Amino acid sequence: MRTLIVLRHAKAAHIPGLADRERPLTDRGERDAKRAGDELRAAGLEPDAVLCSPALRTKRTAEIAFPEAEISYERDIYEAYPEELLELVRRSDPDLDTVVLCGHNPGVHELALGLAGGDYVFRPGAFAVIRVESAWADLYPGEGRLVTHWDPKES
Repeated sequence: MRTLIVLRHAKAAHIPGLADRERPLTDRGERDAKRAGDELRAAGLEPDAVLCSPALRTKRTAEIAFPEAEISYERDIYEAYPEELLELVRRSDPDLDTVVLCGHNPGVHELALGLAGGDYVFRPGAFAVIRVESAWADLYPGEGRLVTHWDPKES
């Protein structure tokens, strides 16, 4: 059994003239990123790998949520479609049990829904924990089971 944690970056600032990739987290975003990591650790979920978009807001979210983890910054996560995100997950080391994908909407939400279904919103800082039985390389839509969804505004 493998676990995929799909995490949307936490709340980011909108600063006129600043490139989208350079948007920082707000103070609330920093707090929510820490809370997301705390929630996952409390559930006994420690990532073996973190795949993260190189945008500042995703990098910071992953660094705060998983301060002990090795983070791999993947250029292809930024503005990716769910099929592209799934392909990145499929390339994960087959020996890894728990993988985090930290990215952007709508791609991350659509990936989570495609793998495991569900009926929930995916606000900034939210995550979905999805269990899968197949190897990462063999992962296809509909194969996952949603274990939990967490939203910082609902907790």
